Amino acid sequence: MSMQSVTSSAISFTPPKRNSLTHIPGDEGWPIIGKTLEVLADPKGHVERNAAKYGLIYRSHLFGETSLVLLGPDANELVMFDQAKLFSSELGWGRILGLLFPRGLMLLDFDEHRMHRRALSVAFKSGPMKSYLVELDKGIARRVAQWKSKPGEMLLYPAMKQLTLDLAATSFLGADIGPEVEEINRAFVDMVAAAVAPIRKPLPGTQMARGVKGRKRIVAYFSEQIPLRRAKGSGDDLFSQLCRATHEDGALLSTQDIVDHMSFLMMAAHDTLTSSLTSFIGELAAHPDWQQKLLDEVSGLGLTTDASTSFDNLEAMKLTEMAFKEALRLKPPVPSMPRRSVREFTFMGHAVPGGTMVGVNPLFTHHMPAIWPDPGTFDPMRFTEEAQRNRHRFAWVPFGGGAHMCIGLHFAYMQAKCFARHFLQNLSVSLAPGYEPQWQMWPIPKPRDGLRVTVKPV
Repeated sequence: MSMQSVTSSAISFTPPKRNSLTHIPGDEGWPIIGKTLEVLADPKGHVERNAAKYGLIYRSHLFGETSLVLLGPDANELVMFDQAKLFSSELGWGRILGLLFPRGLMLLDFDEHRMHRRALSVAFKSGPMKSYLVELDKGIARRVAQWKSKPGEMLLYPAMKQLTLDLAATSFLGADIGPEVEEINRAFVDMVAAAVAPIRKPLPGTQMARGVKGRKRIVAYFSEQIPLRRAKGSGDDLFSQLCRATHEDGALLSTQDIVDHMSFLMMAAHDTLTSSLTSFIGELAAHPDWQQKLLDEVSGLGLTTDASTSFDNLEAMKLTEMAFKEALRLKPPVPSMPRRSVREFTFMGHAVPGGTMVGVNPLFTHHMPAIWPDPGTFDPMRFTEEAQRNRHRFAWVPFGGGAHMCIGLHFAYMQAKCFARHFLQNLSVSLAPGYEPQWQMWPIPKPRDGLRVTVKPV
């Protein structure tokens, strides 16, 4: 029996036969709900307990389906690098994101994915990135100045969420977006919240219904703007870049393609970066010695507080990049990644039939003591060139890997280092004595209480 994915993929798959995975050790838990509630309650502890009991491949039952979890750098390489084209990202992510972010870059596979990624890459080349930096630099400086004017206790996560939303709107849509910006931002917030809502149908009054309504608003806005941007023929923001982007044959991206890619890119840039910047600054608050080291590095740039940030400045921030990488190791913004096998494959001696839902787990890999001694400790020195030299290339995968490596990787580094420059030059951050923030690790890490910090002018 052949079955199409919910995203109307051109790839079909045959679901594995009942009991075809019982040769693989594991525990499927309760009927219907399986292990879903346990995973949601403690995703890191759950996978570590199963790995200790069953090894680096085990069977589980999550979100209504028997699935396999593949762990460690070798699993990451097999699934992410996917040289043999065995795994569909679309058929993995589709049931989570397909209703709200259909045909985003992460929901395309193989030749189609390569074609669209090539077209989108124009928006992340050197010229556009420099123009994004100009707007990001001004936006970050304004927001840090506001925080500096109101020192004291603040909730870091919601403050970061508002900042990244504003920055995404500015650098992605343009500084002159106009009065629609609040409405567009609200629509995106509703879509992102709906993507991880427990009720997956847009029933009246549910978060999913609000998300679907938000998508309609986004589709209408982009569809209306595309011909206007093309007629204008200029603009350095990402949206304007995509309106002018072409496929290899010279054809412009379709209106629907641009709508889908813009929706997905803004979602991906907003929520994952909010998580990453929050964990980064949270670690500096908990480790004042490293905060001082990064402040010394920023001071060494020789910039006055009102000077603009250049690419050369960012390139010189080596320690800052190492500290950001370590924060991403501790709390990867996408802690688990689903795929579906399209053909039979073998992992650690186990034959796995085509059509099987599989997942890899960066959160687990990033805390393997054999790779990362004392894995719970914040130590940016793990990312010196010497320390990284002999490490498995798929041991650190916060941005994924292979063909689906995050296309906004350099954009994320640029934004993080630009933010660190302004934040550290103007503010010191600390935690109250005895306070240990508790984090919700799935689907995207965030502090349960917003992460209370105290900021003071430097």
